[in-house]
Amino acid sequence: MTRLVQIPLLFLLLVVSTVSRAELTIEITQGVDRPVPVAIVPFGWEGVTALPEDVASVIGSDLYRSGLFSIMKQENMLSFPNKSSEVYFRDWRLGGIEYLVIGRVVDDPAARGYRVEYELYDVVKEQRLAGGFFAGNANNLRKAAHRISDVVYEKLTGIRGAFSTQIVYVTARKLGKKLFNYRLQLADSDGARPQLILESREPILSPSWSRDGKKLAYVSFETGRPAVYIQEIASGKRQRMTSFRGLNGAPAWSPDGKKLAVTLSKDGNPEIYIIDIATRNLKRITRHYGIDTEPSWSPDGGSIIFTSNRGGKPQIYSVELATGWIERLTFEGDYNARGGLTHDGRHLVMVHRSNGVFHIAVQDLKTGRIDVLTETYLDESPSIAPNGSMVIYATQQGNRGVLGAVSIDGRVKFKLPAKSGDVREPAWSPYLQ
Repeated sequence: MTRLVQIPLLFLLLVVSTVSRAELTIEITQGVDRPVPVAIVPFGWEGVTALPEDVASVIGSDLYRSGLFSIMKQENMLSFPNKSSEVYFRDWRLGGIEYLVIGRVVDDPAARGYRVEYELYDVVKEQRLAGGFFAGNANNLRKAAHRISDVVYEKLTGIRGAFSTQIVYVTARKLGKKLFNYRLQLADSDGARPQLILESREPILSPSWSRDGKKLAYVSFETGRPAVYIQEIASGKRQRMTSFRGLNGAPAWSPDGKKLAVTLSKDGNPEIYIIDIATRNLKRITRHYGIDTEPSWSPDGGSIIFTSNRGGKPQIYSVELATGWIERLTFEGDYNARGGLTHDGRHLVMVHRSNGVFHIAVQDLKTGRIDVLTETYLDESPSIAPNGSMVIYATQQGNRGVLGAVSIDGRVKFKLPAKSGDVREPAWSPYLQ
C-alpha cells in the first residue's frame, strides 16, 4: 500500500493532544539576511477608553512576519508623529530607518466605529508613498490594520499583500481511548481571532475555499463514512454534496465557483470526478487502474492537477479537461503528491520525498527545476497564499502537529503552533472583499 491511501490514517495518529481555543501563535524561524528597516509609530488616539486593538502593533507584526523587514522598537523612537507636519526625517535617518508609517484612529459615527488614517513615507527621499483610511466598527480594527499592512507591503515590494486574508485548519483533542473531538477553525492569516466552523467526534479533512471566500468544502466522517460537504461561512448553512459508497475525498473548487473536483471510488477505483454544484451532475475525468486523487485546478480552470501512482509510485499529473490529454509533471524523486499551482501557473508546490523524509518543494514548470523549501519532519498539506509569496503547510514539532509557513523562494520561514494541541490540514483563503 502506498502513502497515497495512508494520509488520512496518519492524520488520525497525529491528532492526539488537547486543544483549547486553538489560537495560533507566530514563531519566526528564518528571514532574509538584510531586512529593510521600518518604523511603525504608535497610532494616535484621543478617546477616553483604550482601543480594543493596537493598530501599529498589528502592522509591525505583519511586516516582521514577512521576513523582509526589521521593525524599530518604540523605546528607540525619538518622536511619535501622527500627522505629516510632525515628521522630522532627519531623526529617523539617524536611527537607520528607511520607511516610516504613521497614523491615527478617530471616532467615526457614520460607521458606528472608527476611522483609521495612515501614511507611508520614504525617509531617505523624504517622500509620501501612500496614505488613506479604512473605516469600520471595533471588530474591524484588526482588519483595518491588516489592510494597511497590505498597502505598505505592496508599495515596498511590488507584490500584493495578503495579510488581510484568512486561513482554516483542523484541530483535535483526545477525549479518551479512540475518542477525539475535531474542530474546523477559521482565523486571520496571523492565527488571531479563531472562529469555530464545525465540531465533530469524527474526523474532518481537506478543507477548501471557494474563490469568493464565502464558502468552504471539506470531508467529514460524521455519518461514520466520508462525505463531502459545502458550508457557508457567514450563515453556517451546509449541504452534503457526495456520500457514495467508498472514498469521498479531496474536494477542490473550480475557479468559477460552480464545480468541485473530488476523488470518488464509487465505481471501484479512486478516480477524479467533477460535480456541478447546482445540478449535482457528475463527470468522470480519469480512468485508470492506479489511484488518482488530490485534484486541484489550474488558474484558468482548463485543467486539473492530480496525484497518481499509475507509474508505480505517487507522481503529479495534469489532465486537460477539453481533450482528456494527461501529462506527467514530476519526474525527480520517487514521491511527489498534493500538488497545487501558483496563481500565475508558473510554479508547482507539492509534497516531495527527499532522503526518505517528506518536505515541501516547488518546481518551476518552465525549467523543471525542483527546490526543497523546508527542513522539518513529515511536512504535508501545502496551501499557497493568494499572492503566491508564501506556502502554509502541516508539520511536526516534537510530538505535536503544528503549521509552518515558507516563502516560495525558501528564504523566509515561520511556524504557527497552537497554544496547545495539534493542528493539521491548513488552507489559505483567496483575497477577501
